[in-house]
Amino acid sequence: MRKTLIHTLLASSLALGATTAMADEHSIKVGTVAGPETDVMQVAAEIALREYGLTVEIIEFTDYVTPNAALADGSLDANAYQHEPYLQAMVNDRGYDLAIAGLTFVYPIGAYSGKYASVDELPDRAQIALPNDPSNEGRSLILMHNEGLILLDDPENLEATPLNVVENPRNFRFREIEAAQLPRVLPDVDMAFINNTFAQPAGLSLDDALIKEGPESPYVNLIAVRGGDQEREEIQQLVRAYQTEAVKAKAAELFGPAAVPGWE
Repeated sequence: MRKTLIHTLLASSLALGATTAMADEHSIKVGTVAGPETDVMQVAAEIALREYGLTVEIIEFTDYVTPNAALADGSLDANAYQHEPYLQAMVNDRGYDLAIAGLTFVYPIGAYSGKYASVDELPDRAQIALPNDPSNEGRSLILMHNEGLILLDDPENLEATPLNVVENPRNFRFREIEAAQLPRVLPDVDMAFINNTFAQPAGLSLDDALIKEGPESPYVNLIAVRGGDQEREEIQQLVRAYQTEAVKAKAAELFGPAAVPGWE
């Protein structure tokens, strides 16, 4: 029997309670987004159990918003799915007291098309789908700016939106869509920016992206906790278990070059 449990957490069953997450000092609950990143966390959980006697219960989510809400209300002890700009945006918008306990991987975002082989083929007034969360939308627009497709008023603004586009010579039309839905709408648009979290399960390879980040991307993912828990023993055991060669190997198996260790 597997000692590390994986559950799918539905939006209607979030009331796990802070006392539940803290009930066993040798057991923690960690939130991930459903998909291959959960498989990577599973390897870390097995190492944590073997090396530290720490049981890691992995709770899967299907969106980017709920894991931070569950962490903030005490239903989770940690989550691992987001980069710092997104975490900071959530902290600013919702007043969460969250902090960074450790780094995981950079998962470069890419722009995909089922209709065109290069950005040069995009027609005027092409429909471009963007993730609708603040940081990943800005991340996508900055890539378009760097590609010379648009001009932003401030290319350093990580929370840029289409309102910050000051020049759009090809009159691209932007559609803001929940990140998890982007692979589904890809056939209906001319190009879509899709996080690797959702691109890989949909059979999309970063090698096929029309635009993609390089390994120098500042968007390294992280293990987030409530403020003050960064040095908690169980959390540090999880971080050490994650930042291992076995976890790197699993990420390389699942993502290939699309997973760059952020702690090295």
